[in-house]
Amino acid sequence: MSFSSIPVVDFRRLQDPETQPAALLQLREAIFQVGFVYLSLVQRAHETLPELFVLPGEAKERCNMINSPAFVGYTRLGAETTASQTDLREQFDFGTPGMKPWTESDPFWQRLEGDSQYPDYPGAQELIEEYITASAELSQAFMRSVSECLCLPPTTFESFKGRMDRLKFIKYPPAPPGSQGDNIGGLQVLNRNGDWIDAPPIAGSLVVNIQQGFEAITGGGGFVQRPRIALFIPFFLGVRMDLTLDELRESAAHIVQRIPASDDRKKRAVDVPSEFLSPPYSCFGEAYLRNRIISHPDVGRKWYPDLHARYSQDSSIK
Repeated sequence: MSFSSIPVVDFRRLQDPETQPAALLQLREAIFQVGFVYLSLVQRAHETLPELFVLPGEAKERCNMINSPAFVGYTRLGAETTASQTDLREQFDFGTPGMKPWTESDPFWQRLEGDSQYPDYPGAQELIEEYITASAELSQAFMRSVSECLCLPPTTFESFKGRMDRLKFIKYPPAPPGSQGDNIGGLQVLNRNGDWIDAPPIAGSLVVNIQQGFEAITGGGGFVQRPRIALFIPFFLGVRMDLTLDELRESAAHIVQRIPASDDRKKRAVDVPSEFLSPPYSCFGEAYLRNRIISHPDVGRKWYPDLHARYSQDSSIK
């Protein structure tokens, strides 16, 4: 069964003992039937987003990602690659502040956890760090609700949580007249039938994408839908860098048993492989670093030249 609209779940109802049971059932259906959900609450930061992208080019370049082995900072239009294709978008990447500095005695992939670079704009750093903190708190509360909607302990997913969350400010340029994306006015989600479903902005709400990490944790019990949008702020809850695939399968076995069976076992394969499903790599951190190096080859060449050469020559990497 496919879907034609994105469900709305009131976050306050998930927290209220009187309304929680019904809200959890609604959340369960949204997660495993749609994969996207509006989470109704109060949030801010979008007013500043357009102003950062109209900063002078030299101001944005001063915080270019090329300066960061943690892959945080500014990425100019067309400098990122996703699924072997050039991403026509401009973006700023940020991470949880206060990460422990990397040393030679640390695993090489732990270098992904590092300090952010901030654009030279009044109040930008304070706003970004406030947004990351608030988003992390909300995300962890949401994951407790996800656990409860599966009749699991609220802390079920906490063992998968990493130290560094990530926040992106993204802008896609207007599509050429007459092209496929010419009439896109906001977020759209691809359903099982291959139709793009509009997800118009709802004041005071965030759109939650269950994403590939949850699909991998559940052994494919969930599924991924692909979004497209012109201007947005995605937040990514961090995953433990030292998490191995064997540990993931073992620790998630009891979660998989609670996942409602999908009626679409032959669902469309997604274009972007999950870092969780990469047996050649020792842990999530190594697989995620490979992903970053392939997506940002200029940064990879500067900070990880040997790994860049190895991954670039690996024909198994898509």
